Amino acid sequence: MTDLHTRFRTLDSLSAPNLWPEIEERALAMQPTHRRRPLVLIAATLLLALVIGGAALVGSGIIELPVPDEPSPTPSSAPSSAAPSSTPDQAREPTWTATGEMIEASGETFTLLLDGTVLVTGGFGPIPDSPLTSAQLYDPSSGSWSTTGDMVGSHGVHAATRLLDGRVLVAGGGGFGGGDGPSTSAELYDPSSGSWSATGNMVEGHGGHLATLLLDGRVLVAGGGSGSSTSAELYDPDSGTWTATGSMIEVRADPTITLLRDGRVLVAGGQFFGLGTAELYDPDSGTWTAIGSMAEGRIGHTATLLPDGTVLVVGGYTNDSSGNFAAVLASAELYDPSNGTWTAAGSMIEARTDHTATSLPDGTVLVAGGSDFGGGTLFASAELYDPSTGSWTATASMIEARSGHTATLLLDGSVLVAGAGGGTPELYDPGRGT
Repeated sequence: MTDLHTRFRTLDSLSAPNLWPEIEERALAMQPTHRRRPLVLIAATLLLALVIGGAALVGSGIIELPVPDEPSPTPSSAPSSAAPSSTPDQAREPTWTATGEMIEASGETFTLLLDGTVLVTGGFGPIPDSPLTSAQLYDPSSGSWSTTGDMVGSHGVHAATRLLDGRVLVAGGGGFGGGDGPSTSAELYDPSSGSWSATGNMVEGHGGHLATLLLDGRVLVAGGGSGSSTSAELYDPDSGTWTATGSMIEVRADPTITLLRDGRVLVAGGQFFGLGTAELYDPDSGTWTAIGSMAEGRIGHTATLLPDGTVLVVGGYTNDSSGNFAAVLASAELYDPSNGTWTAAGSMIEARTDHTATSLPDGTVLVAGGSDFGGGTLFASAELYDPSTGSWTATASMIEARSGHTATLLLDGSVLVAGAGGGTPELYDPGRGT
């Protein structure tokens, strides 16, 4: 009773509106004549229960009334008359579902546009060494694909980068397995018109290169050039021109490139022997600096920026000193830009290379697919890395096994996976409360 007296004293100090006419009017409007009066009484009883519970309805909201702190009743106390708390929405398990078939299954790059659609460009058709000019769009709201304007030129093993204004820069590429050397051509896609226009040519041809958007809006392209493959250059969207910048310290094939929070760029691993070395590009000075090496040399690995600013490097394979395949890796390591060090980040459940790694909205990292390389087995399995615990757990497997595919985080938090090893694109739903 002390609790009730205290709450009623609190209510006396508030100016509460008269809700009885509204309650009666709504009850009468909703029910047949012979049930009107009982419903009015029920509504009144409900309102009184809410008042006793410490809240008063006002309009469409609820005003929480202050209640003095009191110890919770012990198990031996009389049963509480409070209404049971509402049941939360049922948690959903992570799932993979098939989505619409691509118009042309050989897209090379997948780029998320500002409106949430995904632009797919180039690649190679059924004729070897024949890059494509085609482009298509995926609409997550309908799960369907549609064509958009063809590129000015053909591009395969190129790079695609979304600029700050929403346009997409496609640069370089070349014939696969021979033919024409790396291309210098570059072009821009305008999502508002669905059209392409040529922009300035690169200083040097690049194919199978790295590209990343810098914090100032310029685009860094590195490696994949003719000859040394250490060359790098910068694209300025304002002028549509390219300028050479400092070259990488080492020749690298199939490394990873990651933009750090401070604006520097981390390039790690690669080369046919499986380099363990890494280096940093500083956009302010245009120079590269060697940093500490990873514990293992890696090719075909992934690098993912985590919410705390560290970089997770996962899997891949390594070769021996003669360039012969040695092993597929399950290990993972973390690079900390604040002190320039690498530390172990546990091992995946399955050793894999040519997989994808996607940072999810909750901070975990989805690693999906890949292969064992030596045995030629493709994986449908997927697993999650939790940075808060440093642990790996299995998640739902893909519908189709894939290697060398792409993974694109969509605006709703799902992940679009498409490309090599599996014909039908599919979506990963992380679920809720898992």
